[in-house]
Amino acid sequence: MPDSPHVPPWVRDTLRAGTVIPAHPLALTADGAYDERRQRALTRYYAAAGAGGVAVGVHTTQFAIRDPAHGLLEPVLRTAGDALDEIERNGGPRLVRVAGVCGPTAQAVREAELAASLGYHAGLLSLSALPEADDDALLAHCRAVAGAIPLFGFYLQTAICGRPLGESFWRRFAEIDNAVAIKIAPFDRYRTLDVVHGVAQSGRAGEIALYTGNDDHIVADLLTPFRTRAGGVTVTQRIVGGLLGHWAVWTRRAVELFDRVRAVRDGTEPLTPELLTLDARVTDCNAALFDAAHGFAGCVAGINHVLHGQGLLASGRCLDPRERLSPGQAERIARVRRDHPDLTDDDFVAEHLDEWLS
Repeated sequence: MPDSPHVPPWVRDTLRAGTVIPAHPLALTADGAYDERRQRALTRYYAAAGAGGVAVGVHTTQFAIRDPAHGLLEPVLRTAGDALDEIERNGGPRLVRVAGVCGPTAQAVREAELAASLGYHAGLLSLSALPEADDDALLAHCRAVAGAIPLFGFYLQTAICGRPLGESFWRRFAEIDNAVAIKIAPFDRYRTLDVVHGVAQSGRAGEIALYTGNDDHIVADLLTPFRTRAGGVTVTQRIVGGLLGHWAVWTRRAVELFDRVRAVRDGTEPLTPELLTLDARVTDCNAALFDAAHGFAGCVAGINHVLHGQGLLASGRCLDPRERLSPGQAERIARVRRDHPDLTDDDFVAEHLDEWLS
């Protein structure tokens, strides 16, 4: 029996064509209270920068928003949804709305139902709460959530609570009727290929939209055609877009980069060695933002630090006061800003900040 519900045709088409989807941070005041005004401003920023979607309630938004002590999952989802509704009413673009979904099955289904009730189109499904489950149990969990919202699969890197997921799992995941996309974010080339092979073996290549979450390899992921053999034929797939924490900052430049990559893929611009250099430059920025030097301990704090410096956030703090910039991380971020000024969008933010905060 087919799973339900399904995404609207325009959402399906947008995902398959490929787009920029920032992983939405959480806005807090200097004293740690939820800052709805700046949360809304962030959503406006992403829309104005040209993003084609937003992902809310995901790792960059901080999983702790679900803790009863904070109770922020619904308010955060609602704030972003209301901001997007306002943008559409005012003649702005329609953005794909992705909600993070996590936890054991009962919790994940509740979160999926909440997201669907608030107008979200797909659930980015983390499996980190099921570290010992075998593939059969994981897929039963996925199908239960798919009964509430279309699925955006998520291969999360093990450094931040992800778990290994093999080719067979991804083949069977892709066979779920209303699985619409997969975020490939293991930060591992071998495991990235497991997803590509699994989707090819499912027979749904081209139907399941592949998105990079490998913030350490963004440009090369977007440029590479992946050719595999499935059913005796050669199957070519592309990672068509990105759902990235890295793209939560300097988003205007990310959209421009994505448009350039798409022009190369379409054959209207040549593939040059400079693009490979650009891949390394973006990774250099990401190493500072995500705190690779300390096992990604400061990845959320690094993003917040940049947004605070631009004025989009009133504070760079996280819900957990122990989650902060690592030693030397601020200096590394300052260095990549100096080395790669063309990859930042401070002028764009400064020009529009008052408008987004209004």
